[in-house]
Amino acid sequence: METFTGPRDFVENHQYQQQREEALSGLDLTIIDAPIVDIVRHFARLPHCFTLQSCWGHFVHGSQTQPQNLERLHASESSETVEYRLAYIALCIEDSPSGRMLHDDLKALPAIDPEYVQFGCADWFWQRQVNSYVVQVEPARHMMKDTCSVNYQEALHIQEVRDRFFAAIENLLQQHLKRTERR
Repeated sequence: METFTGPRDFVENHQYQQQREEALSGLDLTIIDAPIVDIVRHFARLPHCFTLQSCWGHFVHGSQTQPQNLERLHASESSETVEYRLAYIALCIEDSPSGRMLHDDLKALPAIDPEYVQFGCADWFWQRQVNSYVVQVEPARHMMKDTCSVNYQEALHIQEVRDRFFAAIENLLQQHLKRTERR
């Protein structure tokens, strides 16, 4: 996400439906981080968006040296440094009433913790797919980076924010799925 920017306005995209179909046909849920497979699956059910990439957010430290580590941090007074690999969802959103509603709901997620949750765009996603948006969990001072080093206590806070972030996404997805099913 080294090209993270503020949110952009929607632009016309006549290829949206075709791009969505191509993205969904190539979607391989086996490579998605296990804790967010259902979130990606639920986004795929919404006709007004599709996922581009996602990450649960990983903590690499001490004996947990695997970059894709899914282990939770445990409460500790540790003074070790933790490498945090950001949690995010990148989506293409259709310029439609339902898409704009999803956009607005995602745009509200930084209220969870404005110093650790951002909504915007990433230049390289936008260059590949217009109307692409990113919502991420990352300390604001590092929001332009894919990874950062933080102390253990801050890593515990990030973990708590990440958990609330994904719970909020699941909640808003359930609301959007209900609206979609009523149509």
